[in-house]
Amino acid sequence: MQNLNFKRTKLACYTAYFTMSSIFCVPPLLFMTFHSLYNISYTLLGTLVLTNFCTQMLVDLIFTLFSKKFNIQKVVRVMPCITSLGLFIYALIPQFFPQYAYIGLVVGTIIFSVSAGLSEVLLSPVIAAIPSENPQKDMSMLHSLYAFGFFTMVAISTLFLKLFGNENWVYLVLLIGTLPLLAALLFKISPFPDMTEEASQDKNKSKNRNRTIGLALCVGCIFLGSCAENTMSNWISTYMENALNIDKALGDILGMAMFAILLGITRITYAKYGKNISKFLLISMICAAICYLTVSFSNNTILSFVGCILTGIFTSMLWPGTLILMEENVKGVGVAAYALMASAGDFGASLAPQLMGIIIDNVSVSEFALNMSNTLNLTPEQIGLKSGMLITSIFPIVGTILVLFIIKYFKKNKSQEK
Repeated sequence: MQNLNFKRTKLACYTAYFTMSSIFCVPPLLFMTFHSLYNISYTLLGTLVLTNFCTQMLVDLIFTLFSKKFNIQKVVRVMPCITSLGLFIYALIPQFFPQYAYIGLVVGTIIFSVSAGLSEVLLSPVIAAIPSENPQKDMSMLHSLYAFGFFTMVAISTLFLKLFGNENWVYLVLLIGTLPLLAALLFKISPFPDMTEEASQDKNKSKNRNRTIGLALCVGCIFLGSCAENTMSNWISTYMENALNIDKALGDILGMAMFAILLGITRITYAKYGKNISKFLLISMICAAICYLTVSFSNNTILSFVGCILTGIFTSMLWPGTLILMEENVKGVGVAAYALMASAGDFGASLAPQLMGIIIDNVSVSEFALNMSNTLNLTPEQIGLKSGMLITSIFPIVGTILVLFIIKYFKKNKSQEK
């Protein structure tokens, strides 16, 4: 009976993670609507994205430092309600007070971003704490649902706006805002595993030192993996349209959607068949670097297109896989460790795409781009995009070196413990 109840707890976690994807994919789809209906500038709309990530990072850091001050079970149970509250405010304030539309969008973004930060920090350790014959499968399944949720929310939103018009966006957000309440109900009727275990202060200073170093290595790995994943996921549509001259609608469908689908399929496949996460991470980092380099140097549209898409496969396990790696090799970690990992991942997710944008802007107007455009028969903007992809390849390249060191380090530690 207890196992059956924990299955319900897993389902609650999966539902919460699935619905959380709406926070990241729905607002950008509405930016043009906000611009036309409320005359909100592109700069202010971009600030909403920055607000989202900064809020999440703040939540991550708070839990890193003060995780013992919170009742984890209560926070997890209320977390989906916070998501719904944020989405409701996001929709209703612009609807009833259009003169304060942007304020409503900011307030709603801050609230549902708090929930997103909590989800990243708490759902993984809840899943890890549930007794399981295959914990790797459960963790991989959890993170695969974000990718499938992303694709599902994009499909629902696109169909809704096509049928009912952009002016009815409020009803779309209200509809999506009700979905997290299902996760809240599931959490309400589900038991929680024991999550009181925190990093123990072993009297053996060597063990404590090894645990600290091991955690630091995992933090570095998840940062580099997040950089590799989120740079492509944020820029793939723009790259296909401007660098490969693919129609925007087709680029969105074949770019963002296919990237998300391959991300989810790979995580599901690993959940069922995957073993030896350290080796999988090493192969993923190497192949991700190859994809970025291929996209950077190839002038063949099909080859570059394939390189963009395949990045979804090779970056899919870099975030959840690092969590699995930590669970297997850094014993006695608690919620604070997961919060630190989430903070590093969010930092990578915000830093790397921003860096890509800076590189594109600066290279595109440089004399180097002008000279190269004449030589390669490309526009300066295309040179900027390819330069951005080339410089971004440093993240999976450094990640490859780091994973090689991690494998050696953890292997050495296990041999010493014996």
